[in-house]
Amino acid sequence: MIAPLAEVATETNTGEVVVFWITAILSVAGALGMVLSRKAVHSALWIALTMINLAIMYVALAAPFLGMVQVIVYTGAVMMLFLFVLMVVGVDASDSLIETIKGQRLAGILLVLGLAILLIWGIGTALTESPSVGLDAANEEFGGNVQGIANLIFTQYVLVFEVTSALLITAAMGAMVLAHRERWMAKITQRDLSISRVRDGGHPGNLPNPGVFARHNAVDTPALLPDGGTSDLSVPAPVRARGDERPLDRVDIDEVRQISEGETALPEGKSE
Repeated sequence: MIAPLAEVATETNTGEVVVFWITAILSVAGALGMVLSRKAVHSALWIALTMINLAIMYVALAAPFLGMVQVIVYTGAVMMLFLFVLMVVGVDASDSLIETIKGQRLAGILLVLGLAILLIWGIGTALTESPSVGLDAANEEFGGNVQGIANLIFTQYVLVFEVTSALLITAAMGAMVLAHRERWMAKITQRDLSISRVRDGGHPGNLPNPGVFARHNAVDTPALLPDGGTSDLSVPAPVRARGDERPLDRVDIDEVRQISEGETALPEGKSE
């Protein structure tokens, strides 16, 4: 395993090594921050940091398409959507202290160990058995980075691609189930509101608007009813309590003059 590492090290330049170590350290730090953070929003931000550094690695390894997809789709769309969902739905910190499913910690530990074994096996196989040709040769073989990815996805890894799609759909359905809240009572409709108003003796319809009299449109002018009377409901209660309600039969000479001259007619006793 040491020989392939030495061979790869001799083929890389100083800039690639510096970029790798910076992005690798930041990626691992983001992953640890995601696991150790107590708040879900902070964990999402740590994941975004890891994804951005992975995108830089892809670009440095001559895979610009993967790097752009990593930034645009995962960091820019999926993670931001995840943050919006957390802000809208909300997460109670006390819920994470309760183990709702028995044995989930043991299952999580076993799953992490299994993934670690697979990761170590994959890295060891790549370093000992696979030749280090880089992505330049792969891009030249398929005619480009995008063409090579499409060829591998829909030929060699088509089953893995479909299983991943099913996993994403399952995750979306699980998010819908978790975000759904049970309604303790029936949704109140407009019909229910009207029945409640009539039963409680309130006004069954909308309140009349103020200022429908022909000469005035101010809030202190009451609306006219079909019988010629005025509606007390059309004047706001504070205006009526202050005694500022304008009687419809009060028309003085100054008001007529102001209306004829195009000036604003003010109630009696009011001044600009």
